[in-house]
Amino acid sequence: MTPAARLSAAIELIDTIDAQRVPAAKALKDWGTAHRYAGSGDRSAIAGLLWDVLRRRASSAWIMNDDGPRACLLGMLRLERKLDVEAIAALCDGGRFAPAPLSESEHDALVSRTLDQAPAPVAGDYPEWLDPYLAEMFGEERVAEAAAMASRAPLDLRVNTLKAKREKVLGQLAHLGVKETPWSPVGLRIALSADARNPGIHAEESFIKGAVEVQDEGSQLAALLTAAKPGEQVIDLCAGAGGKTLALAAMMDGKGRLIATDSDKRQLAPIHERLSRAGVHNADIRAPKGEGETLADIKASADLVVIDAPCTGTGTWRRNPDAKWRIRPGALEIRLREQAEVLDRAVPLVKPGGRIAYITCSVLPPENGAQVRAFLARHPEFAVLPPSQTVTALWDKADAFAEAALASPEGWLMTPRRTGTDGFFVSLLKRQAA
Repeated sequence: MTPAARLSAAIELIDTIDAQRVPAAKALKDWGTAHRYAGSGDRSAIAGLLWDVLRRRASSAWIMNDDGPRACLLGMLRLERKLDVEAIAALCDGGRFAPAPLSESEHDALVSRTLDQAPAPVAGDYPEWLDPYLAEMFGEERVAEAAAMASRAPLDLRVNTLKAKREKVLGQLAHLGVKETPWSPVGLRIALSADARNPGIHAEESFIKGAVEVQDEGSQLAALLTAAKPGEQVIDLCAGAGGKTLALAAMMDGKGRLIATDSDKRQLAPIHERLSRAGVHNADIRAPKGEGETLADIKASADLVVIDAPCTGTGTWRRNPDAKWRIRPGALEIRLREQAEVLDRAVPLVKPGGRIAYITCSVLPPENGAQVRAFLARHPEFAVLPPSQTVTALWDKADAFAEAALASPEGWLMTPRRTGTDGFFVSLLKRQAA
């Protein structure tokens, strides 16, 4: 397919998503099935165009003064891909499979309209109902923070120290252009341009043999901030597919007791194969069964309970741009209830002097600081470990990280703009010793 034909396909997909209200991933899959002539490069390029439109949908519509599929694509080419009007016009020449030529109004909009007077939700590309929350968190910097959350994320990898050292894996994956991540002592990063395909990391020997896992650097740092140690009893209460479970196992060096569970046993399905590949032998996977309590035998004995809490996922918009336009206010209320419930469920598991690590991939205050304050009001036997203490001596870049991340009385917030990671909040809550 020509570049112009790919634009036409992207416009068609945006129209499908709008008309049928289907998730972008499903629309892409269905399009690929119906257009089997399109090669993998074509499908990847079209997907890149679609994701970029979703990242910049509000601002693209603003500069075009039109929120239709074609207008949003044209606006994105200017804002995200940085194409000038001549380059856009060359792609939209009306030729076979190409979009129709630019109209006079489209040409004028691409030349003259800017985001200078756009309201914050438009300039930052996020739903208007979220503006009060982002304003509470970031104030006048919310547009810049949200714009960073609209950029394409790199592909981050975590080196599994149970099987390999970072220097060795760095050499093994040099052909993919990997570099060390800025913060994580076990992280590797592959930068991706706007239309680049994700490399086939799952086919690499390092991945197959369990030396690396795909994991955003922010998630790696969230695990690091829990300060899990060899010999401890650690419970991963919302383990899901096991990303943080694997990171915790490596931090524990295979020593101690690691229990992974989740309220939804379907989420745990991939964890067994992942733990086996990673060489983890001290993990106990507990899937919920019937009405019985999965952790009934754990009574105030855990050194650490990690809660990778269910949340709105606002911190992952770089990777899931479709999600920010699909989220509704009711979803936040549901997540807040779920977070409070799982925090309360962790309390009887923690021994005196033990700690809870509360983690979200959200930047919204109700899910982060406010949720922690409400927990402390219900459970005064717990106290927040001051953020300055949670990074001390953890790793050699702790001081620089403390300057980059946003500290609050409740914990640390990472954002794409500040730390170059996904958005993650981490709070360490310690139970008073008996």
